[in-house]
Amino acid sequence: MYKKNAGLVKAWKATVRKTHNSAKKRANSIFAAMSVAPADDEPGPGELHHAERAIPNGDFYTGQWMDNMPHGHGKYLCTDGCMYVGEWYKGKTLGKGKFSWPSGATYEGDFKSGYMDGKGTYTGSSGDTYRGCWVMNLRHGQGTQNYANGDYYEGEWRRGYQDGEGRYQWKNEHHYIGQWRNGKVHGNGTMVLNDGNRYDGCWEDGLPKGNGTFRWSDGSCYVGVWSKECDERSGTFYPCGSSKDEEMASDPQGMLVEYLNDCVVCNGERILIYPSQKMITWSGIDIGSSPQKLMVSRKGIDGNRRLKRLSVDGKVSISSFDSMNDGSTNEGSSRNGKGIGSRHNHHQQHDFEQKGKRQSNLRFQPANRQGVTISKGHKNYELMLNLQLGIRHSVGRPAPATTLDLKSSVFDPKEKVWTKFPPEGSKYTPPHQSSDFKWKDYCPVVFRTLRKLFKVDPADYMLSICGNDALRELSSPGKSGSFFYLTYDDKYMIKTMKKAEVKVLLRMLPAYYKHVRSFENTLVTKFYGLHCVRLTGTSQKKVRFVIMGNLFCSEYTIHRRFDLKGSSHGRITDKPEAEIDGTTTLKDLDLNYIFRLQKIWFQEFCRQVDKDCDFLEQERIMDYSLLVGLHFQETSDQEPNRLDSQDSESRDPDYEADGQFTEQDSGRWASIRLGINLPARAERTVRQGEPEAQLVGEPTGELYDVIIFVGIIDILQHYDISKKLEHAYKSFQYDPSSISAVDPKQYSKRFRDFIFRIFVEDT
Repeated sequence: MYKKNAGLVKAWKATVRKTHNSAKKRANSIFAAMSVAPADDEPGPGELHHAERAIPNGDFYTGQWMDNMPHGHGKYLCTDGCMYVGEWYKGKTLGKGKFSWPSGATYEGDFKSGYMDGKGTYTGSSGDTYRGCWVMNLRHGQGTQNYANGDYYEGEWRRGYQDGEGRYQWKNEHHYIGQWRNGKVHGNGTMVLNDGNRYDGCWEDGLPKGNGTFRWSDGSCYVGVWSKECDERSGTFYPCGSSKDEEMASDPQGMLVEYLNDCVVCNGERILIYPSQKMITWSGIDIGSSPQKLMVSRKGIDGNRRLKRLSVDGKVSISSFDSMNDGSTNEGSSRNGKGIGSRHNHHQQHDFEQKGKRQSNLRFQPANRQGVTISKGHKNYELMLNLQLGIRHSVGRPAPATTLDLKSSVFDPKEKVWTKFPPEGSKYTPPHQSSDFKWKDYCPVVFRTLRKLFKVDPADYMLSICGNDALRELSSPGKSGSFFYLTYDDKYMIKTMKKAEVKVLLRMLPAYYKHVRSFENTLVTKFYGLHCVRLTGTSQKKVRFVIMGNLFCSEYTIHRRFDLKGSSHGRITDKPEAEIDGTTTLKDLDLNYIFRLQKIWFQEFCRQVDKDCDFLEQERIMDYSLLVGLHFQETSDQEPNRLDSQDSESRDPDYEADGQFTEQDSGRWASIRLGINLPARAERTVRQGEPEAQLVGEPTGELYDVIIFVGIIDILQHYDISKKLEHAYKSFQYDPSSISAVDPKQYSKRFRDFIFRIFVEDT
């Protein structure tokens, strides 16, 4: 197959060379006129026909063609020898196809918007073979991998790594069956060794950690707690009368580690360049009816830009045609709503148009940076200084190494530490310019461990909150009367709390810790610290606050945000349309979209919402919300961007200043997690009657490519006596099913029913 492709590429290069020679003679006249002169026999709009086209960057296309772009079945050849053969739809690869690399590697299977997406087989040049599910160029879902060194894996994948349940067999006949996380053995599983010995138990990051049992082939066993730290190990050896009993009992944990030195998980062959990085964006390119008639429309001109496109070595090639649109680079163009996609023939065009038409050029009100900077003279300036001093003390205080297996005593609500901060300083605190205050840490060991679990670097955490930059106070307090503060880098949100909310959090903390540890992709709010500042003097004022993650900290601009509960009473924003921007929090009756998720994400989303709602229901929590943020990929340029001081090349995270391609391209897609950077399609809806009578509108078929951010917030409202009275009172005035204050079980059911109506599988 490779030799056949090489011969085809060689013949194609000869054709392109002749085309370029003739094109050069007329280059001045063609590009000076900047006009389009279609041939007399050029088919009209909407007519499908066969065509051959030489692209200004040197690539070549042959196959079915319609409306000046590939449509149907066609072949696309790149100058470096990469080739795609398969289905197209309106200039985009989508459907069945095959992509081959000059190295001999191939991918054959499903494509979507230019990505390897669906079911497919990748065969590497070294002999690696993966068969299974893909999402946006990454192995994701069920799949099997045969490695060139003889190893084999069968099981679940997520974001390109083994993750979930799987079986790995090494060429030396050791094999592991159990749970994985991020490409490492993690969770419960069994390692069976080639000599008949085996280990059953818990694992963490590829090593035994926690409770486990090692069994020898003769029947002897060792039961205990396993760890790479010697002082954390403990266990009991149960002999079986063998002469080797004494040798076995000496160091069973060290013996297993020696076995594991022969059990290295193979990384496999790396894909240096993805198909989505090789294809161009056809908008802005006007190609004539034959290879000799290459015209570029004025719309695609930018005299300061050149077309960048990756070669197989990962470098950026720059076309000599300055008039090509800069949007035809790589995956970054897909983020702007211009990635490639496809379909195979003219007869299927109607079906796609019936399913929905993509919209573009959305316009949103420009949004200013949220919040007011707390500078000197602000009423809460001193409180901010106290908070920063306390956080610096808590995080920077020496502490023993934390293990994720916590004792029940550290969750005791009485487990708190008071520290005095006199202005002149003390043995443990630095001098400061604020007034005298006391600082309290609630359950410090638990929250330190939570930060470790959430992979928060202590230095970065301290720098974000306690650096030289001031916090920002949001302009108005929430409905609960709490105030919110944002760190300068938007990573963390600080919320003041009532005493009752603190009690709820401390009461549910053991269950919360167990839940977020069990479910890495949980959508519930991430808590990083719970503290209190008590001012000295006559007032003795206490300010309690919790530090949380900010869901909307992203390189993407948030164009719309919604706070959704699944109820209708009072769930509408009374702001004029002209005043709504990306910082306005809209509600249920303002929602005019449903969200279509790819199958693999939709299934994971539904599972996680169920798990999170079960947890909140068990803790008797209600009145929580689903916070949804939308970034529309096709928008106008009227709104400010955080990086608008840079040109479009440096704004694209896939390029460094010198124009070289970086590894962030694949890393950006690998950073997609449930609820974060989630690609989807938003379909506009319209309500036919009164909003309260129809919580979810009727779909219109207008589709938008979006990036979604989603999380469950406000999870500290217990169904106490006040909420029970509120429910009884409002039930006399309104429909009981429309009000927010209902029993946790009823609230959970209504919440799930609503969420699963607005989030659907993209078929």
